Amino acid sequence: MKLSRCLHILILSLSFIGVSWAQVASAPKTVVIRAGHLLDVKTGKTLTNQTIIIQGDKITKVTGAVDQIMPKDATVIDLSNTTVLPGLIDAHTHITFTTNFGYSALAISVPREALIGARNARVTLEAGFTTVRNVGASGFSDVALRDAINAGDVPGPRMLVSGPALGITGGHCDNDMLPFEYHAQDEGVADGVEAVQHKTREIIKYGADVIKICATGGVLSHGDNPQASQYTLEEMKAIVADAHRLGRKVAAHAHGAEGIRWASEAGVDSIEHGSYIDDAGIAIMKKNGTYLVPTLYLADWFLENAEKIGTPPDLIAKAREVLPAARKNVARAFAAGVKVGFGTDAAVYPHGLNAHEFAVMVKLGLTPLQAIQAATINDADLLGWSDKIGTIEPGKWADIVAVDGDPLADVTTLERVKFVMKGGEVVKNQYAK
Repeated sequence: MKLSRCLHILILSLSFIGVSWAQVASAPKTVVIRAGHLLDVKTGKTLTNQTIIIQGDKITKVTGAVDQIMPKDATVIDLSNTTVLPGLIDAHTHITFTTNFGYSALAISVPREALIGARNARVTLEAGFTTVRNVGASGFSDVALRDAINAGDVPGPRMLVSGPALGITGGHCDNDMLPFEYHAQDEGVADGVEAVQHKTREIIKYGADVIKICATGGVLSHGDNPQASQYTLEEMKAIVADAHRLGRKVAAHAHGAEGIRWASEAGVDSIEHGSYIDDAGIAIMKKNGTYLVPTLYLADWFLENAEKIGTPPDLIAKAREVLPAARKNVARAFAAGVKVGFGTDAAVYPHGLNAHEFAVMVKLGLTPLQAIQAATINDADLLGWSDKIGTIEPGKWADIVAVDGDPLADVTTLERVKFVMKGGEVVKNQYAK
């Protein structure tokens, strides 16, 4: 009896020790960042000599106290000669695509597209973009990439993804590169209220976080007019109603003025591009609180490189007409006070150059702070993640970047991010000795 009791006590003791060891082993690690300058993107103030304390993947404290006692066993990262900002957000990427708009694009399989996306995800993250919204991919390749990143299989930013974009037969988001006898059609094509409702539900079923629709024609597609409306107001209302009821936001590709107005009236959360936005479109977007996500830098890169990368002549001709007009009209929308998100359309130009967008936004009328806010607090709101990302505050994910100099004085410093942390893990540190 005594032996039995002793053995029982010994087993219990060892089990408690095991629990204790497990708790110690699983305790989140502590990281302390010493920031020489920290940009508060809400107020626009640059705070000096700040200490950011991170446990696991979350920020627990931000303080300027000089006598701050460091937690035991903390890893200290010295960024005392830098400016620290929240991780940047890009609300319009095509991370599984490349700059290939000719017929050779037909040879890219869905598995190959996913692997291309893995490369682009790493490059995008290292450029300082810790979160992206991917708006259009073939065969749910972006869903697979998102899941692989979340599982830790490949490095990359946090991703909210759309899967295939919804579009009309023969429209911008349909396959318009093959003749009739192939009966080729993209996965997101649906016509009529009943069909678009079904397609919205189907895309959500297979993993989409957000719904992307093509409200007008586009630039890099054959045989359509960027100024022409595609989906009707009734079709878009049906898409938005189902998406919102099922907890998904809606992003609308829209170049033409009528399509912009209809999309905002239908209740979409953001207008992508907005090339021919007019006063009526500006007014309804302001009334409805619809975000404008202009994609501006691509005009510089694409018009310079389109022929070199084998872009068909008809697409180049459209680009030369649409892209200069877009800058003029978007500048008016900026001046009128439309809500602005940050997006790039990366894939029209090489991934990793996303931050070149800032300088163009400033050139068209935003202050450097407003451009940075578009890529932080505004995009966080647009994505529905204001409680998770967009600022350096306790409770937020520890998504942090650092640059030399002052981005409020020279926004192009964001093109040269030297430190990237995502969820408390250092992805890139060019300041390490």
